[in-house]
Amino acid sequence: MAFPALNHVAVTVRDLAVSGPWYRALIGADPVLDERTDAGFHHLVWLLDGGTLFGIHQHDQPATDEQFSEFKLGLDHVSFGCAARSDLEGWETKLNELGIEHGGIVDAPYGSGLSFRDPDGIALEFFAPAG
Repeated sequence: MAFPALNHVAVTVRDLAVSGPWYRALIGADPVLDERTDAGFHHLVWLLDGGTLFGIHQHDQPATDEQFSEFKLGLDHVSFGCAARSDLEGWETKLNELGIEHGGIVDAPYGSGLSFRDPDGIALEFFAPAG
């Protein structure tokens, strides 16, 4: 039996009123789901190319005041796959247009990445494999 593909990623945000418009602008689409659940959170979910779902959750229990840190246990970063390095150049232009700070395209033997952070400091990346 093969190990299944990643189905979805959900990250907790402090305020959907801030993060919702930010992710809408980044993704360039409205979410496919905007739902208040009985489980104590409100979430927005986008369907990405390839069928993976990406969601942002605001829980009824307020988030702590601390910023996200990849140095704590749990999530390090979320990476969105691109087919080629040239796609990263387009994303770099879009991030600049949206006023989103980033680290520029970084090349490594295994591929190239473009790192940035959302309004809560969650580490995000666009990544294209080498070749």
